[in-house]
Amino acid sequence: MVENQFIRLFGLKENNLKNVTLNIHKRKITVFTGVSGSGKSSIVFDTISKEAQRQLNQTFTTYIQNRLPTYSQPDALSIENLSPAVVIDQKRLGGNVRSTLGTITDIYSLLRLLFSRIGKPFIGESDVFSFNNPKGMCPECQGIGRNIEPNIGKLFDKTKSLNEGAILFSTFAVGTWYWQKHLVSGIFDPDKKLKNYTDTEWQSLLHGKDKKIILPLKNEPVKYFEGVIDRFKRIYLRQESNQLSNKIKRFITLKDCSVCNGSRLSQEVLNCKINGYNIAQFAGMEASELIKLIEMIKDPIVEPIILNMTSRLKSLVDMGIDYLTLSRETSTLSGGESQRVKMIRHLNSSLTDMMYIFDEPSIGLHPHDVHRLNRMLQNLRDKGNTVIVVEHDKDVIKIADHIVEVGPGAGTNGGEVVYEGNLNGLYEADTLTGRYMRSKQPLKKETRICNGYLSIFGASKHNLKNITAHIPCGALTVITGVAGSGKSTLIFDEFLKQHLDAIVIDQESVSTSIRSLPATYTGIMDAIRDSFAFANKVSKSLFSFNSKGACSECQGNGFINTDLAFLESIRTTCETCNGKRFKDEVLQYKLDGKSISDVGLDYMTLGQPLNTLLGGECQRIKLAGELNQSSNIYVLDEPTTGLHMSDVSHLLSILNRLVDNGSTIIVIEHNLDIMKQADWIIDLGPGGGKKGGEIMFTGTPHEFVSESNSLTAQYLKNDI
Repeated sequence: MVENQFIRLFGLKENNLKNVTLNIHKRKITVFTGVSGSGKSSIVFDTISKEAQRQLNQTFTTYIQNRLPTYSQPDALSIENLSPAVVIDQKRLGGNVRSTLGTITDIYSLLRLLFSRIGKPFIGESDVFSFNNPKGMCPECQGIGRNIEPNIGKLFDKTKSLNEGAILFSTFAVGTWYWQKHLVSGIFDPDKKLKNYTDTEWQSLLHGKDKKIILPLKNEPVKYFEGVIDRFKRIYLRQESNQLSNKIKRFITLKDCSVCNGSRLSQEVLNCKINGYNIAQFAGMEASELIKLIEMIKDPIVEPIILNMTSRLKSLVDMGIDYLTLSRETSTLSGGESQRVKMIRHLNSSLTDMMYIFDEPSIGLHPHDVHRLNRMLQNLRDKGNTVIVVEHDKDVIKIADHIVEVGPGAGTNGGEVVYEGNLNGLYEADTLTGRYMRSKQPLKKETRICNGYLSIFGASKHNLKNITAHIPCGALTVITGVAGSGKSTLIFDEFLKQHLDAIVIDQESVSTSIRSLPATYTGIMDAIRDSFAFANKVSKSLFSFNSKGACSECQGNGFINTDLAFLESIRTTCETCNGKRFKDEVLQYKLDGKSISDVGLDYMTLGQPLNTLLGGECQRIKLAGELNQSSNIYVLDEPTTGLHMSDVSHLLSILNRLVDNGSTIIVIEHNLDIMKQADWIIDLGPGGGKKGGEIMFTGTPHEFVSESNSLTAQYLKNDI
């Protein structure tokens, strides 16, 4: 064995790992698989990635180290032959309203350079074409492209008077300071209904500012009335839309800037064109269209720019996100889209012998697009890099040079390497993954008979082509289609707008607090505390680490943060409570032989902080809190995220239980096993972006595979 051909791991004990020793092939693709909670992430992210980053950070000066993220040394005897690591995770790109697909991929920078070279008329260097630069931004909207305006229809109830609460925003409500000092100070008749106001009175209420307020308080200077709309704008709308609270968002509308029509740029910039198109029109095209337009430019002066741009744009196409535009805000990208954008940024890197670590890169990908992902992983490997992938998708596992399955179960039942070898060996292995790789799930034999429909009429937002859809009540409906076909728009924008009582169970974090747990979120903790208090005849508050039961040393955190001034701070387990968060006297109280800190649920302990959970785990925690409900409408966004093949059946049993209780379930999903067990399928397509937005099929799974020729139907046929 050549030493530097392997990353060598000895005695890994991080989290649930049971003294794991492992050799990972360098410059190969290694896929880690296994049930949720088996320990895959403990090996790949909590050990390999963390140690690679920690050692890299140690090469910097202490001044720089103190400004970098803190990584503690993982629990391992030895880790050898690491390369610098690039982690490409599922976190959304986020960013503010000024961050777009074009800016984050640097394609817009190339586009600016292109226009500065051959755009007519010439107006200056590339920075002039930036909507984030005062020279190029629209002076009206400051380069944001839209204006935030108060929604008058939602702020006022014209059937009421001021005394009856005609202004619906809480800060202006009856009894507030503004209501007392401005609205009922003598300017308006407080008992007159707003619908009976004259035009002059109405405009004064909205924008008036020249009338003195009668009856100023003693020793207070004379004040002038400030209109409701003017005050609302001044106090609440002087920030970017993504920074506004949900309370305020209910009373606003976002409109394209009337000066630049949403292009973000000044008129001078918009007048500069190449082949009849300005830079905003270039940025507003889907990547697949933009490539054709760019390739038509034959000027030798800009040939290197054209080659660079087309290469990057083709990467978008290769990753199955050719329906995106450069003007698309990064904060609107899904987790899967964000991950693929991150991949593209690294595809064009000339670095070699790096270690690329992927966290379920197939998430959000239609089966049709997985082969493009596989090609990208192979390209990274062939450039001389080590590629490590945590993945559950069969088609990604199939391209691995080496496979490591962690298990056999989850939590304390996992933490061991149960298989290590090539694909052929996995097919023969008596492990969970091996068995599921060999098997194919059948289509659902009998679908439920619905008891009515929830309809969506005239859906036309984004790329939807004025479609109407009917979702059966009391059934499990799966919304399918390639990426960008309009699934999320149909459900999250159009359906939810028309059915306000639906409950969304998404992958957004349920909490960012280390003091919030699965047990507290689901309401289980309250019952547990009651049981411990009753059994031991003591106060219930003793069994909370946010109250009397907290360890006095760490205040219930379970760890101590040590600030080393100019060195990185260190988080160490509290020696007083050993990370259990409770006083020792509290841990002496037992229920069925267990202390309050021993409580757990499957592989995830009820005491695990919610800010440590992944998106898929957050979604399933939310789902657990709904299990005993009935007759609700639930919308789930790719609930198989983070689930091993064997766990999908558990998820299906939960969904079926909710439906059997009288609920209606709507699932947006690419997973073929979920489609097979649906009562009803709505397939969108045929492609993504402008090529999508149509309903390709509605019906049962059996009808889908026998009657439809859509991309989704073809993949489903091949999997039964």
